[in-house]
Amino acid sequence: MTNTNADLPTFTGPVFRPGDAGYDAEIAGFQTAYHHRPAVVVGAAHAEDVRAAVEYAARQGLPIAVQATGHGLSVAADGGVLISTRRMTAVSVDAAARTARVAAGVRAGALIDAVAHGLAPLNGSSLSVGVIGYHLGGGLGLLGRTFGYAADHVRSMEMVTADGRLRRLTPGDPLFGAVLGGVGNYGVVTALEIELVPVTTVFGGQLVFDTHLVEPALEGWRLWTQDLPEEMTSAITIMTMPDVPAIPEPVRGRYLATVNIAYTGSAADGERLVAPLRRIGPRLTDDLRSMPYAETHGIYRDPDFPHAYAATNALLSDLTADAAAAFLDTTGPQSPVPVVAGFRHLGGALRRPGPADIAVDHREAEYIARFITAPESGGTAVRDRHDLIAKALSPWTIGHSLNFLYGAQEWAGAEQTRAGFRPETYDRLAALKAEHDPANLFRLNRNIVPAA
Repeated sequence: MTNTNADLPTFTGPVFRPGDAGYDAEIAGFQTAYHHRPAVVVGAAHAEDVRAAVEYAARQGLPIAVQATGHGLSVAADGGVLISTRRMTAVSVDAAARTARVAAGVRAGALIDAVAHGLAPLNGSSLSVGVIGYHLGGGLGLLGRTFGYAADHVRSMEMVTADGRLRRLTPGDPLFGAVLGGVGNYGVVTALEIELVPVTTVFGGQLVFDTHLVEPALEGWRLWTQDLPEEMTSAITIMTMPDVPAIPEPVRGRYLATVNIAYTGSAADGERLVAPLRRIGPRLTDDLRSMPYAETHGIYRDPDFPHAYAATNALLSDLTADAAAAFLDTTGPQSPVPVVAGFRHLGGALRRPGPADIAVDHREAEYIARFITAPESGGTAVRDRHDLIAKALSPWTIGHSLNFLYGAQEWAGAEQTRAGFRPETYDRLAALKAEHDPANLFRLNRNIVPAA
């Protein structure tokens, strides 16, 4: 049995063991359905702390997990070393070069606040998501159809590999391409240099349709997305709102469809483009407007408080009327498990090939279907519901996005991870894993197994 009480190196940041004051707070993350239970937690203050923690874990033969915000946690580490990067929050911006350098613990909201000068990052819909984890999963962003995957806009990265080396990786290095899309299975990324885009305002917001218009709203949105410019990125979310006092009375407890709009063109053109959606019928909410980029989190209004969730997704070759009907049949109010369901429109710049070797596959997908449930709401019924939805969409499914897999990894294991890649891409990633981490020290949520 490995001796986890062996002498630790000296760290700038704190170190916690089970039973220590602060241990539970340090392992807590945004996802509350699962919790790491490591033997040692290193609260890294900088890259040298990360390097020393990796070196220690390798010497002791201990597996390594990493957590910044805990949004993507689905398979909890039991034992081993957890490297907590939440203290690594440095952000620097080079406006002339249109780049930003972010440390491992930076969240999207902090990055947006730091970026000015008429520029914006390619973040996702939530302010509290970690910037690095988001990019390592590909980064399907708020303006995805206009600018493509965020991973394609990474200039360089700094990463500690299993041998305890802090490396700087740039395009052309095989590890650079493997890490971006491969969810960081090769080390701990301590910093990214990312490109910024020249966006100051976005026309967007929400159109919310009441129960009797949910089906027409989905069909109207589906048809509307078939002929749109790349400047328009949108989604539709369908759910029964919780019947709790925190939800405003007009929508509390109601089955609703919400269309999310993010358009990088002029407000006048945006109004013209969304006119067919407004013709679907009256809206409970219609707050489309031209907004500063810093206010775009209001387009989705993702929950900003820790909670439990399980989710999976399907990348679709098409969204036909039959696919939409099958989706509604399995996710509607009649479902024994409450489901937050919906589609995001892909295509546009997301379809373009990325830089060589970037491990973001299935770019030909036209839509992504997402379904989220509360794990405690039904036990095995949650898994059964996920499986039923996936089966309903299987005729159009070409793969999965690893950014949006939460909890289902426990159920489907390696198959879920493999489905995120083409077979040849997965084989390449597994070979690099065998070369750079043969002992499989980095056992992350979407683990890639070293090739035999």
